[in-house]
Amino acid sequence: MLLPLVYLQRLLHREIQIILYLITRNRQLTIALFSMLFFPGVLLHELSHFLMAKILGVRTGRFSLIPQSLKSGQLQLGYVETERSDIVRDSLIGLAPIIAGTLFIAFAGVTRLRLDALWHVLSNGQAELFWMGLKLLPTVPDFFLWFYLTFAISSTMLPSESDRHAWLPLGLWVAALLVLAILAGAGTWMLDNLAPILDPLLRSVALLFALSNIVHIILFIPLYIVRTSITYFLRVEIR
Repeated sequence: MLLPLVYLQRLLHREIQIILYLITRNRQLTIALFSMLFFPGVLLHELSHFLMAKILGVRTGRFSLIPQSLKSGQLQLGYVETERSDIVRDSLIGLAPIIAGTLFIAFAGVTRLRLDALWHVLSNGQAELFWMGLKLLPTVPDFFLWFYLTFAISSTMLPSESDRHAWLPLGLWVAALLVLAILAGAGTWMLDNLAPILDPLLRSVALLFALSNIVHIILFIPLYIVRTSITYFLRVEIR
């Protein structure tokens, strides 16, 4: 569920940026509008880094929510400077946006929009019920507010490359410890004691990522139609 979300997020961001640029024909204005659209998600993303660093006792520096174009050609919507520490604390600080984002999706997507019900009927192959539920979504109280916040936050909760700098060494250490535990004969104990705890947790996280995928797919279809229509009438080729 995470890998499709990474792809859909990039695809959706691309469609939005193209539409905004075709309408404004101004690069700086496009960046400004794009950053305003995702401001709630960027705010939660950077704030979660900041709060996690404070909780773990890691010093923080500058905090910015002003978009900047990087030399690599990428757009940086915000950042918070944190002091380098050990790989565990650095990994948790990098993971903070996913934790905060999934908690918000659990609240908004499940308790407000009931997107979990849509996912269940879709996963069971009940296409008619899925489309019926999709049509009824706008009747939910404050639907557009919660849908927008769910979209903006789920689309900006994935850690950046700099957020993931400590994940590889930590992952290697964890993998090495697991291998040693299995070789020492603890494999059966882990299956009996850890698997029952981790399995429902991972299923819940997978469901929340699936809800984020649904939101992105729902938005991608009309945005794709709008973008192709604009490029057709303006006779513009997008590469």
